Amino acid sequence: MSYATPPGWYPDTGAPGLERWWDGTAWTAHTRPHAAEGAASHQPPAPAQSGAAGFGPGEYGPAGSGPAEGAPAQPGAGEFRPAGFGPPSLPLPHQRGPHDGAGGGNRTKILAVTLSGVLVLGAAVTGAILLGRDEGGTPAAPATTTSTSAPVTTPTTSDEPDPDENPAVLVDQLNGVTVPVPQGWEKPKTSSSDVPTIRTVQSYDCPGGSSFCYHGTVTTHTARSAETDPKALAEADIVTAADLAYEEDRLGRRNHGGITAHKVLKAGQLSVAGRAGYLVRWQVTTGKGPGGYVQSVAFPSSVGSGTPVIVRLAFDADVAELPLSLMDTITRGIRPLGDSATNGGVGASISP
Repeated sequence: MSYATPPGWYPDTGAPGLERWWDGTAWTAHTRPHAAEGAASHQPPAPAQSGAAGFGPGEYGPAGSGPAEGAPAQPGAGEFRPAGFGPPSLPLPHQRGPHDGAGGGNRTKILAVTLSGVLVLGAAVTGAILLGRDEGGTPAAPATTTSTSAPVTTPTTSDEPDPDENPAVLVDQLNGVTVPVPQGWEKPKTSSSDVPTIRTVQSYDCPGGSSFCYHGTVTTHTARSAETDPKALAEADIVTAADLAYEEDRLGRRNHGGITAHKVLKAGQLSVAGRAGYLVRWQVTTGKGPGGYVQSVAFPSSVGSGTPVIVRLAFDADVAELPLSLMDTITRGIRPLGDSATNGGVGASISP
């Protein structure tokens, strides 16, 4: 029958010059320098601890039976360690494997987990340092992500109203002009001509019965020919203006039964939007209905290269609210874009 090594101080093979306390079952954290000659080598560092397996030194079996059979004798006062016993065969705490005694195994597992964490952390730091260096070994500048935010537009306040929002003014941004809107007229959101347009609010069934018509319209256009002379442009455009208003519209409809005759009422030079222009006005007779009046005004634009601008007017005849004098008023009210008079509501003062 064998017994565990009794508790005592034994040389710590992992730390020369020190002794470590063996509690009979496992190494403890208690160490001390080698005991002086004659010192009690098995004096515990704390209150006596009993072995977990077998009998500890000096213990006895049943009462009166003397030392337990096979138990080692208590060492004498002058002995360095028990006779017949060397350092315990069990490894020291720092020498234990994962499957050694229970106490040592737990400490070993804790040490192993801690060491693993340190190694992983060290590898991560090393990798970050290496990745942060360029090919020359110089630490690279930290990467930064720059987000581009949308530009902030600060609205500006002005005492002058925006011409586009002024119901009394038609704005032609492309050609750089504005046209006054007479009372009882409107600026439609869309129109069949797809150009800046104003027209009378009320519509009616066309005399030809194929659609609905408006008694008065005004449109602005960019000249499409290579011609730049206002007179030549106006004389050529009046034919187009008459045809679109009373002969056949852009959709091929003869809303007024077609033009049967025309008469020149007015032609001559005039100043339009501060530029020298030319005006031609016709009276047309139609196959159905009272006919009407058409006018073409041509003049150089005040923006860009001065491409000529054409303003067309068409009024039905025999409409009291549409006298020819209104054509003259609208023509005189044409302004270059940005003119101070534009924002003053020129059209508001125009009445039939």
